[in-house]
Amino acid sequence: MTVCFTTDRMLHFGDCDISGTAYYPAYLNILNGVVEEFWAHIGWPWHEIIWKERWGTPTVHLSCDFSKPSFFGDKLTFRLTVLKVGKSSVRLKHTIHCGEEHRWSVEQVLAASWLDSHTSMPWPEEVKAKLESLMTPDAAERRPVAPPQTQG
Repeated sequence: MTVCFTTDRMLHFGDCDISGTAYYPAYLNILNGVVEEFWAHIGWPWHEIIWKERWGTPTVHLSCDFSKPSFFGDKLTFRLTVLKVGKSSVRLKHTIHCGEEHRWSVEQVLAASWLDSHTSMPWPEEVKAKLESLMTPDAAERRPVAPPQTQG
């Protein structure tokens, strides 16, 4: 899968439970920071779109799989891939590693939303074009293919 954004995060003391193991609510908070950094990286920092343009990108679906625990002091690498861009949503895949060891993965759907009315909105054209330009080429390979038509 083509990764379009990568960033690292350290697991801090406050991200872990008493045993030093990463606490999943902290994982989600860290993930939110990664997504915020991604939007700034592609040219739409949240502080600008939220305060000036009055739209945002709330999460409408989140699915997590945890493979191995992470611990206080681990440096985690987050790799973000754009899987699908819709009229007003984007589906992202996150894979999180410590070194070369896979720790957890996430599929996330964000929706474009007007903040004042809390309603869905279509992506601004330049945002949609940028997201589509980042979409992984192998996403097309995962689209369902219609079965061949048979002659009766």
